[in-house]
Amino acid sequence: MAVAKDGSLFVSDDHAGAQPPHHLRSAVMWSQAAWLVAGACLATAATAGDAAAGLHEAAACAVCHGPLGLSKLPEAPHLAGQSAIYTAARLKVYRGGKRQHEVMTLMAKPPSDVDIDIDNLAAWFTSIRI
Repeated sequence: MAVAKDGSLFVSDDHAGAQPPHHLRSAVMWSQAAWLVAGACLATAATAGDAAAGLHEAAACAVCHGPLGLSKLPEAPHLAGQSAIYTAARLKVYRGGKRQHEVMTLMAKPPSDVDIDIDNLAAWFTSIRI
């Protein structure tokens, strides 16, 4: 696909050295910059928890999901390397009762005197490199 001087599009077999028009290059550059900024924001949000504190809180998770987040049970998913945003969102859904599972609903809703920091827990599992 190529752009003629009048702005119309046409199919061209000559792709060697083909450059999009200046106004499209600028738009592509801004689009790429926007994605980089969005990615940096998500990475910052994803690492908002304290992974070291999450390690301590993950002890109860190890029973089903393994000590390093790698499950040996077929019905329990691996948590190691999962996105912190995804992990925290799943836990919040269980905690809020919007998703039901006989074990996870209990694990995500600890007794009132024990508080699990979901962001720390998610940061711990995200920090594990597999």
